[in-house]
Amino acid sequence: MPRRVLVITPTYNERENLPVFLSALFSYAPEVDVLVVDDGSPDGTGKLADEIAAGDARVQVRHRAGKQGLGTAYLEGFAWALAHGYDVVFEMDTDLSHDPRYVPEFLRAIEAGADIVIGSRNVPGGGVEGWGIGRHLLSKGGSVYSRTILGLGVRDLTSGYKAFTREALERLDLGAVRSNGYSFQIELTYRAVLRGLRVAEVPILFVDRRAGASKMSRSIFAEAIVMVWKLRFEAMRGRL
Repeated sequence: MPRRVLVITPTYNERENLPVFLSALFSYAPEVDVLVVDDGSPDGTGKLADEIAAGDARVQVRHRAGKQGLGTAYLEGFAWALAHGYDVVFEMDTDLSHDPRYVPEFLRAIEAGADIVIGSRNVPGGGVEGWGIGRHLLSKGGSVYSRTILGLGVRDLTSGYKAFTREALERLDLGAVRSNGYSFQIELTYRAVLRGLRVAEVPILFVDRRAGASKMSRSIFAEAIVMVWKLRFEAMRGRL
């Protein structure tokens, strides 16, 4: 790999998934590093991550006091990545829904000129496995709703499988990001487009988590509905 690559994976009660995730990731991309950001998991995920890191220099762990949300975990991870000189930074879920076999395709897209790469379920070749009709409607509806209000052409605005170049992260004004839940991914992509960054979508098959419970809630979804309008108004005022 021509660049230093870091995968950030936030965890909360992912003890069962973490070793499987790391094994799969390193089988497809053995030269990447991983930063586990654990929110004080009651099931001991953080302790397990420390044990793995003690035997594998590619793994680092950040511990946070209590459940603080996905967005803040990624923002903390981004700051750590920039401080430690990484050139490409991934967002990936530990729950195995983000298949590591796509990592080389993301990197190829970046080498071809993309600033941000999104693992898209909504472009030809992409899709979802294991969801019911309600979850499909929620995801696709949320993406269409956001695209319409924000005037974006990106097909999958809510995907959490992403890769950023260092330059992209430096231009996104991460200190001003306010979203923390479902809308966090929408806000990052919107900020990127407003700044003229090149966003590419690569098709992925998203597989519903195999173990543990989903972190989605009504409050997270409600935040996204309101936040999209806030983002639109802030952009109109030139504040994004």
